[in-house]
Amino acid sequence: MPHHLSHDEADHDARRARQWLAGRARGAGVPRARLLELGAAMTALAAAAAEREPVAVAPQPVGTDPGATDSGAPGPGSGPAADAGGGPSGIVKPLPAQLFARHDTNAEMRWEAMAGQGYVVPTDRFFVRNHTHTPRIDTGTWRLSLFGDGLRGAPTRDRPVEFGYDDLRRLPAERVTALVECAGNGRRFFAGQQGRPTPGVAWGLGGVGVAHWRGVRLAEVLRRAGLTGAAVDVMPEGLDPEYVTGGVNLGRVRRPLPVGKALDDVLLAYEMNGEPLPPDHGHPVRVVVPGWIGVSSIKWVGPVEVSATALFSPWNTQLYRMFGPGYPADGAALGAQSVKSAFELPWDARVPAGAEVLLRGRSWSGAGPIRSVQVHTGDGGWRPAELVTADAGGPWQRWTARWRPAGPGPVTLRARATDATGAGQPARARHNDLGYLFDGVVRHPVTVC
Repeated sequence: MPHHLSHDEADHDARRARQWLAGRARGAGVPRARLLELGAAMTALAAAAAEREPVAVAPQPVGTDPGATDSGAPGPGSGPAADAGGGPSGIVKPLPAQLFARHDTNAEMRWEAMAGQGYVVPTDRFFVRNHTHTPRIDTGTWRLSLFGDGLRGAPTRDRPVEFGYDDLRRLPAERVTALVECAGNGRRFFAGQQGRPTPGVAWGLGGVGVAHWRGVRLAEVLRRAGLTGAAVDVMPEGLDPEYVTGGVNLGRVRRPLPVGKALDDVLLAYEMNGEPLPPDHGHPVRVVVPGWIGVSSIKWVGPVEVSATALFSPWNTQLYRMFGPGYPADGAALGAQSVKSAFELPWDARVPAGAEVLLRGRSWSGAGPIRSVQVHTGDGGWRPAELVTADAGGPWQRWTARWRPAGPGPVTLRARATDATGAGQPARARHNDLGYLFDGVVRHPVTVC
């Protein structure tokens, strides 16, 4: 496959970072010299965080991944995205405590909320990841605007090829069932289980969800817009407010895709679970990039640059890279999402002694379907869980395990999975300073009474 058609995430990100450092990539962002400072800066920040109790988010230099702007308030907006979200968190939908744990401008799904809910996550309990706040966008004025020298005639940002909401809905539609997961999902366990805090949103395991998405293939729109054989990268950009961190304005959220991935399985979705996209999940249209980290699935998409030159943004050269001991000074690219497993059970749940308990959970991986799951209940060794046959080959796998607690007292439950590539979950995740891709076995406490 020609290099510009690659759609492997880690390969693409690593190549683009090298090109950026060599001055052979294009895109607005913080000067290249700033990136080279980040390895030392992140190490120092993580060391400072380790001295604080309880864990807290420190003032953020460029390169960290907090959940809000510096002030904790929404950043400046413009154009059709000027209206803010409905509540103090900047999120529109209700966030009942039994469904969500709140993290500033973000909302984490509680896993016990998935008990009995079927395969996909209902929209009312799907997690919310916002860099600033949820914009309210009118479908009548919204436009998907494509521009760049990878299109015939090289339309400009000021004079793009445009598609309205109704234009997209008239194009051939497809439905995909895909998983979206924040790269920082599981971040809190770097501190809670491994004693090494990291800055950023302290996700447990609830920054993930599977939904039915309906929309039009990005490939269809690119071809209609005049995609040329010279195109290398496609960079969708959100219409949410510009993101400021460490006193530096990084602009709107955007992250390049190689044209090979853009033409493969990327969807411009306008429906979620059979209904129009809600504001918090990208209304009117969002990008869904199966298998890639969640930031690639840009919400509230508007401008899309199609370039014959390699592109970069702060979201693939500063944020969403692995920094720290054992990583290059300029960071390492994030690969596929790591393997994780979660119990559909409250944290610190209480279970009856002497009665059989049916444990339920889910496992997933960005590299391929789950092939096996094992469970440890503290009263013996690892034993296989029973997989739900209907889920085979899907973006995540449900499973069950029967357990009869012997007597009262605290118990630690564990689950670990192996995917189709042979990747599994170690007892301890490899540390990185921004807390991405936690893959360690999570110790889930319960009390038998």
